[in-house]
Amino acid sequence: MYPSRILRAQHGEKPNITGFDIRKFAHSAGQPRYDPWERAEAWRYTGQFSRWNRFKNAFPGLGIATVAFVAYLGYEKLFLSDDHHGDGHGEGHH
Repeated sequence: MYPSRILRAQHGEKPNITGFDIRKFAHSAGQPRYDPWERAEAWRYTGQFSRWNRFKNAFPGLGIATVAFVAYLGYEKLFLSDDHHGDGHGEGHH
């Protein structure tokens, strides 16, 4: 067995031949003070693209349809008679 393989087995990962450590770089970078894309991305969450407006516009006409359906059910219950269905389908249908 070669000595280099023994050293690599101890560290548990393959060393970078350039000496660049991505973990150290990410840690030193931290969170940027100013995001240059922040203004370009802001439109996605405001105005007509806000969460409420996207939900509200997902089903156009649902509110009007619900009110119309409830009004029809009320009209049917109050004004349309349902006398015929209690008789059955006997001799009276000639």
